Amino acid sequence: MNFEALFKQIVEFFNKLNKKQRYIIIGSVVAVILIITFLIVFNTASSNKRPGYAILFENLKPQDAALIAQYLDKKQVPYEVKDGVILVPKEMVEKLRLDVAAQGLPKSSKVGFELFDKSSFGATDFEQRVKYLRALEGELAKTIESISAVEEARVNIAIPKESVFVDKEVLPTASVLIKLKPNMILTPKQIQGIKWLVAAAVPKLKPENVKIIDQYGNPLGENDELTQDNEALKAQITYKKRIEKALEEKITSILAPIVGGKDKVVAKVSVDVDFSKVQAKATIYSPDNVVRSEQTLEESRIGTKPKEVGGVPGVVSNIGPVQGLKNSEVVDKYNKSETTTNYEISTTIKNIKENFPKIKRITAAVVVDGHYKEKDGKKEFVPLSELELKNIENLVKNAIGFDVKRGDSVSVSSFEFSHQASNIPSTPAGKVMHMIEMYLGPFSSLLKYLFLAVVLFVFYKKVITPFTQKMLETPVVEEEQPKKEEIEIDEEEIESTYDKIKELKEKVEQQLGISGEINEEELKYEVLLERVSKMVEEHPEQVAKVLENLLKEEHPES
Repeated sequence: MNFEALFKQIVEFFNKLNKKQRYIIIGSVVAVILIITFLIVFNTASSNKRPGYAILFENLKPQDAALIAQYLDKKQVPYEVKDGVILVPKEMVEKLRLDVAAQGLPKSSKVGFELFDKSSFGATDFEQRVKYLRALEGELAKTIESISAVEEARVNIAIPKESVFVDKEVLPTASVLIKLKPNMILTPKQIQGIKWLVAAAVPKLKPENVKIIDQYGNPLGENDELTQDNEALKAQITYKKRIEKALEEKITSILAPIVGGKDKVVAKVSVDVDFSKVQAKATIYSPDNVVRSEQTLEESRIGTKPKEVGGVPGVVSNIGPVQGLKNSEVVDKYNKSETTTNYEISTTIKNIKENFPKIKRITAAVVVDGHYKEKDGKKEFVPLSELELKNIENLVKNAIGFDVKRGDSVSVSSFEFSHQASNIPSTPAGKVMHMIEMYLGPFSSLLKYLFLAVVLFVFYKKVITPFTQKMLETPVVEEEQPKKEEIEIDEEEIESTYDKIKELKEKVEQQLGISGEINEEELKYEVLLERVSKMVEEHPEQVAKVLENLLKEEHPES
């Protein structure tokens, strides 16, 4: 890049400007330089109170800042502390950060399970439980602080003493204090998530037993059910309006080509939606029985009854029947038959769960414009006939999904719209304007911005651009009016010419032997006349203007 040529162009441009333009440009450049210098100096002064100092740590708590300051004093390192920010010399920042980190600074105010890194001999069971509780609270607080909207958190857990009696058992509870960042809030889902997080970390702790408050003491999450109900209600209303609007647009779009445009039909739909959730279980038994199994049992027995000895007690009666006695009497016969049939009953079990909203009823009211006939130069309204209204009603029913069992209803009427008289002018110019409004009306919002852009463009071209050019244009030096043309006669040249002619004339006379005195006046006249004749031949226009000016000076009245 040729800086010399660029510098010359800048100098030439600057020389072409007038004083006012130069003052404006110089003042603008000086103002910009001053503003930039002020911003640089201000930022430097705000970031570093002293030159050559840099930030060692920032956003420190008073306890950590005091410990770090004590360490720097011990090492005899110069530093400054302001609003939780420690400044040290730039060349010592990196080394001091390593040294301070080696001392375990800055310390976190919350301790977690690092409490158990060092084992303590002789600790009682109570001390171990307290340490575990502190570690658990610290870990939960760290986890909650990881949420973007939370700046600081503190968790307190109350675990009651265990009891062997179930009816006397007390469930644990927890409280959470949250300090929110400026201009930040917690959503209901985040609050519920914090409750579930704390409850899942403590045995037998329920989410409803976790209480949360912010730094101002406001309870959070106490009206969860109410908030959820409000959100559900808003969603239901939005869903209902969306269905109604969709049905209205369907009716308008299907009737607009028939009645002559969307401005000639008005449709309003009301939808009754059932948002109740149904969950049921049904067991259905079939009346047709089916044989599942059948068992048949048959028993038969034939025998004689043993001989019984009777009579007077004695030897014979005691020793039983005598061998060799014949007895062919049938004394026992047994028959048994048993049949068992098992029947199976057909059973159907249904689990019914309906979470989606149901449309209970649809009510539609449609108003359409009629016909217009010219009579005596005026337009007369003619309502639609019964057949036309019936056809429109059928179209509306098909569009909305009319169901008689559901109790839907549709009403179609024909009335004169009050704005028709002004919207349909009779004059040709009015008709043209009406057509323009009808076709360009939907783009009215876009046309407004387009018109504004055109106005700004014209303002820029007609006002700003000429003003800028006028400020930066080089002043045109007015040409001086042509002065009166005068013929300049060099007296010295005339004298030299006169002398030369005089010498030449004397020389010629001496050669010819002619002697006589030379008349100087005549000679001057001849030389002047010769010079004037030569000037007239070379510059006739200038001579004519000189003569004209002489005549005007002698005779100004003519």
